[in-house]
Amino acid sequence: MEQIAGPEYSYLRQLVFDVSQNVLDASRDYLFDTRLTKVLRNQGMTRLDELVHKLRAQKNSALERDVAEAMTINETSFFRDLRPFDLLRQELLPKIIEARRFHRTLRFWSAACATGQEAYSVAMMLLEHFPMLVGWKFVIEGTDICSEVVQRAQAGRYHRIEINRGLPARFVVRYFDHVGEDWTVKPEVRKLCNFRQANLCGTSLPFNRATDSFDVIFLRNVMLYFDQPTRRTLLAGIHRVLAPDGILFLGSSEQPADLSLWTPILSGGTCYFRPRQPS
Repeated sequence: MEQIAGPEYSYLRQLVFDVSQNVLDASRDYLFDTRLTKVLRNQGMTRLDELVHKLRAQKNSALERDVAEAMTINETSFFRDLRPFDLLRQELLPKIIEARRFHRTLRFWSAACATGQEAYSVAMMLLEHFPMLVGWKFVIEGTDICSEVVQRAQAGRYHRIEINRGLPARFVVRYFDHVGEDWTVKPEVRKLCNFRQANLCGTSLPFNRATDSFDVIFLRNVMLYFDQPTRRTLLAGIHRVLAPDGILFLGSSEQPADLSLWTPILSGGTCYFRPRQPS
């Protein structure tokens, strides 16, 4: 693909930021050349300058969203960085379960869920290690800005390489059906998870009703691509929908933008965050 001029790359970087709040460094402009190939093909184009010209000529929200989605990093795997899941299973969830014994409901949110492995990992953990919760209601929400990966998460179908990343063999046998070269999440697991497209940096979070309160939120390796004001706004929203005794997991190298809202706790070789309440 023929490269375009610097100002056109700058236009695309700004477009991606405006739609998704993802900050793309100019040193990685070459990624536009590879990741927008499908967008170009769908538009009947072969060159990026054609795409930029069309975007500049007339407002096209759907096309802008396609560009932003194509530039979104969707890296995930089953039980990625096992330590948060071990900590949940061994220490944190038993306490939450005791606190919810009358309501008998547990709510989880995998924000920026990509192709769904994190949400399905939570579902399998609950089925495998907490059989005493029969009759409880599990709500496991997964959201992502990219419609294509959300569709894959909803299908629950994974390739051999994806299955081999992080899944114990017994989980593959117990919770997946082998279909050709792929594995599909069994209905008993898939029914626990709900996936939908949502922009974490939109005008409001996808969960903003008074009844939306989560016990555990995974927001891991997402804010690396946001600027500081975006991180602050996002985490303030997360604080509002996390239960007072709830748990927030960020990526191993991430910290909240406003520590006045969060108490960091180091345990089990990993760090999680509790929401601070107004004094």
